[in-house]
Amino acid sequence: MKKVKVGIVGLGRLGRRHAENLAFRIPRCELSAVCSVIEEEVQEVMEAWNIPYGYTKYEDILANKELDAIFIASPSNFHCEQIKQALDLGFHVFSEKPLGLYVEEAYDVQQAVKAHPNQVFMLGFMRRYDRSYMAAKEKIEAGVIGKPILIRCYGLDPANKMESFLKFARANYSGGLFLDMSIHDFDLARWYLGVEAKEVWAIGGSYARPEFDEIDDAETGAAMVRFDNNAIGIFVAGRNCAHGYHIETEIIGTKGTLRIGTVPERNQVVIMKDEGVIQECVDGFLERFEQAYLSEAEEFINCILENRTPNINVEDGVQSTILGYSCKTSFETGQLVQVKAKNMIYE
Repeated sequence: MKKVKVGIVGLGRLGRRHAENLAFRIPRCELSAVCSVIEEEVQEVMEAWNIPYGYTKYEDILANKELDAIFIASPSNFHCEQIKQALDLGFHVFSEKPLGLYVEEAYDVQQAVKAHPNQVFMLGFMRRYDRSYMAAKEKIEAGVIGKPILIRCYGLDPANKMESFLKFARANYSGGLFLDMSIHDFDLARWYLGVEAKEVWAIGGSYARPEFDEIDDAETGAAMVRFDNNAIGIFVAGRNCAHGYHIETEIIGTKGTLRIGTVPERNQVVIMKDEGVIQECVDGFLERFEQAYLSEAEEFINCILENRTPNINVEDGVQSTILGYSCKTSFETGQLVQVKAKNMIYE
């Protein structure tokens, strides 16, 4: 039985989870190579999982002719160049979000993908593979809530992860709150509403941690978006959620409403004690979207084996980057931004 031989770049929190899925949970996939700038991570994974090849330079993993595909889980600012390099050398490519931190580089990747039509390219918008989000999409398409006219999204990271994020951001690995966090919600909005954004207004600030001001970012922010069909988007993102990792989505239609994740419960266990009734919350994205991360990696491998195109394509990455960068621009300038490809206009 043919297996797809994959090399992964990036062994951080998410990269490690992707690597585990590729190595142990997808029967027709073989994780053959790992790459990280941290040599200790490479050696640990190679020895523990019996991986034959390990590298500390991206160019070296691309020189491995045994590989069929490259799985990119490196910091965001490396994605575009690494995608283009891998495509040019004939690899199938999976890249984590975002496609790019700037609109022009996202367009560059779009051209690179179009220049290699026989190679599979897939972007890591894993929520589209989460069972709850998939069920909501099916209900929208079935007309259960009529025409969707408003989407409200909360994306709140645990407060206890702020130190690690600040380290990440200070190293210039992040594109800011809206590109780093809200990008998933922007993709969901496009997916559910079926239209592109028209104009945005974004605000935010640093409330518990003034260090965010020092890096020109927001600890908590909100964006209001008008879409082409006059539908409304309300997006809230934050780094200081005391109760854990809170991802919530509401889609309001002309005939009803759908809600996903209103209570970020870890499981169905309810604790009843003298201090009250407690439902424990999920601790982070790896726990909440465990199934989705596996399902999207399975889809990538199956697309290679079956010679077909994933449902999530480079255009989804480009349009989400345009919207995310528009929100970043609105936040930084305090102005309403007209969302237009290649030429954003301020009012």
